[in-house]
Amino acid sequence: MEYLYILQQAIVWIITIFWLYQLLISICSLVKLKDKPLLVNKEHKFMAIIPAHNEESVIKNLIESLKKQNYPKELFDIYVIADNCTDKTAELAESAGAIVYVRNHTEGKTKGHALQWFLSQKIEENADYDAFCIFDADNIVDENFIKNMNKKLCQGEDVVQGYRDIKNPTDSWISSGYAIFYWMMNRFYHLARYNLGLSPLINGTGFMVRFNVIKPNGWQTYTLTEDIEFSLQRIIAGKKLGWATDAVVYDEQPVGFKQSWSQRSRWTVGHIQCMGRYTKDLANSVKDHKTLVTFDGLLYIVGSIPMFIITLVLLVVNAAIYMGDGMTKMELLENYLMYIIPTFIFPIIIGAIIMKLDKRPIRPMIKGLLCYPLFLASWLAINFKCLFKRETSWEKIEHVRDIKINEVI
Repeated sequence: MEYLYILQQAIVWIITIFWLYQLLISICSLVKLKDKPLLVNKEHKFMAIIPAHNEESVIKNLIESLKKQNYPKELFDIYVIADNCTDKTAELAESAGAIVYVRNHTEGKTKGHALQWFLSQKIEENADYDAFCIFDADNIVDENFIKNMNKKLCQGEDVVQGYRDIKNPTDSWISSGYAIFYWMMNRFYHLARYNLGLSPLINGTGFMVRFNVIKPNGWQTYTLTEDIEFSLQRIIAGKKLGWATDAVVYDEQPVGFKQSWSQRSRWTVGHIQCMGRYTKDLANSVKDHKTLVTFDGLLYIVGSIPMFIITLVLLVVNAAIYMGDGMTKMELLENYLMYIIPTFIFPIIIGAIIMKLDKRPIRPMIKGLLCYPLFLASWLAINFKCLFKRETSWEKIEHVRDIKINEVI
């Protein structure tokens, strides 16, 4: 029983210190810093790259928003990778004004493989681009996206994540859950770390990479979460990623639970893959570089699934102490409530705070706020399931509405 008490207190301290660290970092998102000075004053040339698999219903809306960019038209090209498509994605993209590369590979059907295939060709051509931006086919892009990413290049940034907003936040409690999650990540994770001089992370879509960064080795990612993997590769090398609040991309999220479960399962498996592939390298990077940037990157990867497992162990230890007559039923209940209340109540409060800070209307999101704890709880269930079953199949997000750029701005 004595050893169980020691283990219990050790785990409580680990969890407390971890979340206090995250809280202190998040507070730094409230500090408004001066903008970085320009190192050069130049309009760079960009590629807008869109990996697409059977996206005929949305591809033209994205291309339309890119063609309306407030940036010289001769300084950016729009590329669509029609990846193993069986519909009219390629034809519609070409008719809308994009340069289409058709890829038909029976193996390697992930977004990472499509980017490897395309970018290796551009590297071999020695294409005269300064940078490229990656978008998902169901995105629509703010008219100043490339202009604001160009500013980041002029400030000396090499890899920059844009602000990932949601174009269908009120379609269902599921899409609302995604919206609140990304709004919180944008401010409390990415912006907070950028303000502190730490590293944000690439977040799936709406990001920019200086072309020279990948020219030596190409785009080399191997997991289901190529965005996180690429971010960790940069952090391991001692590099910080950038953040651009004013480079906005609007993403479409699932409205149904089944699709959401499948998508988030895939993300969780990708995190587990990254944890297995990069934890040791991150630890060595902390030792070699001795910076808070690399330490924070290590905390990110060990703070996902490992922290979840540690919390589960704590619940089991508390139950074991109770069964050994080391605590009363009321004490056991108090211990569990100490974790249940933050998990199910605090997210509603924090969600309302983030919407207030970002000046978003709360009334249309009330149902989403009330259901947000359920959204997070389902993610915990996904994490638990993926500890034992990691085979996930890709499931296409059904596009239920035809949303154009003028409908979200």
